[in-house]
Amino acid sequence: MTLDEITYKINGCAMKVHNTLGNGFQEVIYQRCLVIEFTKAGLSFEREKEHIVYYEGEEVGTRRADFVVEGQVMVEIKALIALENVHLAQAKNYVDAYRLPIGLLINFGSVNLQFNKVFNTKTV
Repeated sequence: MTLDEITYKINGCAMKVHNTLGNGFQEVIYQRCLVIEFTKAGLSFEREKEHIVYYEGEEVGTRRADFVVEGQVMVEIKALIALENVHLAQAKNYVDAYRLPIGLLINFGSVNLQFNKVFNTKTV
């Protein structure tokens, strides 16, 4: 499957969840619904995938992406009234840290579902 096909399927799953539930739930509820929709769509995924963060070769902590889909696309979900630049920065950092080519930041908290695509600017 190409990256475009994967992101198209992910967006479709997110739209189904948002159309069914609307906004106003906690992030974990949307995450659990996406598990159901990803499975129905035949997408392979890892949920809450942990990654070690290094600073100058030293381990300084870990971060968890909400999903890594098909081993290629990081998905970070939010349930906020509005996304801010810090959320885009977080998604971009995850894509770079996980060494994935692309990521999706999806916000279920607004009246209309919001999608942002972020790209890895480092060598993959």
